[in-house]
Amino acid sequence: MTSIILTDGGMGQELVRRSKSEPTPLWSARVLIDEPDLVRDLHAEFIRAGARVITINTYSATPERLAREGAEDLFKPLQKRGIELAKQARDDAGDTAIAGCLSPLFGSYAPALTISFEETLGIYRRIVAEQADGVDLFLCETMASADEARAAVTAASESGKPVWVSWTLADHGTPRLRSGESIAAAAGALGDLPVAARLLNCCRPEAIAAALPELIALGGPAGAYANGFTSVEALQHGGTVDVLHARHDLDAQAYADQAIVWVKAGAAIVGGCCEVGPAHIAALRDRLIEAGHQISGVS
Repeated sequence: MTSIILTDGGMGQELVRRSKSEPTPLWSARVLIDEPDLVRDLHAEFIRAGARVITINTYSATPERLAREGAEDLFKPLQKRGIELAKQARDDAGDTAIAGCLSPLFGSYAPALTISFEETLGIYRRIVAEQADGVDLFLCETMASADEARAAVTAASESGKPVWVSWTLADHGTPRLRSGESIAAAAGALGDLPVAARLLNCCRPEAIAAALPELIALGGPAGAYANGFTSVEALQHGGTVDVLHARHDLDAQAYADQAIVWVKAGAAIVGGCCEVGPAHIAALRDRLIEAGHQISGVS
């Protein structure tokens, strides 16, 4: 019997659907203050669906995104609130690990929108400092380039907490990061930094299936959590997620079909990203159990 770690799904798109407010470039950050019950309750739904790792809802609460919207003073309050709501959900719904969130600083899928490595590292260190005492591990997610991931992993590893790194891939063609770099090159750029798991996320399930053999060949725990978008090309820097559309062929069972293939290939961590909700995670939980796997937490 193989132990599989099941993570949560995507928070942002689900919160946009549930919120009374129109989408903004800050995505789900404002919901932490304006509608915190939505965040807590969605975390709890993912836990009840089987997730043994949930990620705090601070993906869009980076200093740069907040400053761009004239809200940089919200940085610390949003980080604190994100952790508080995840802990409340855990208290309400059951045991789960809480992952800190190190996301792209300026926007997703945009590897060219970079500053120097040292500046990037300094900003990630600010985020880690606010999250470290409240989380069980760090997830450096949707990393679109090798340097972006190296900066995030460096900052996260300084906390002493386990670190997962997750790269996002181009949706078509030979498996590559959105920067055009290979998975092997991105992994090599991390050098001797301590990484507890390597993952792929926020790209088409088909792109993940094509890339997993290369990721798994690197050794160590590997995993994946795909998005359910038709395409991400319409999202512009500073834009809002309402320009993106969900696929109609990735309902809960269809998504579980995809994820089971990843597990058969050797993935030890699976979950979902944008457009993957609690029903998808529940269906995946059931399929894993039916296949004889044990759903485990982070050791």
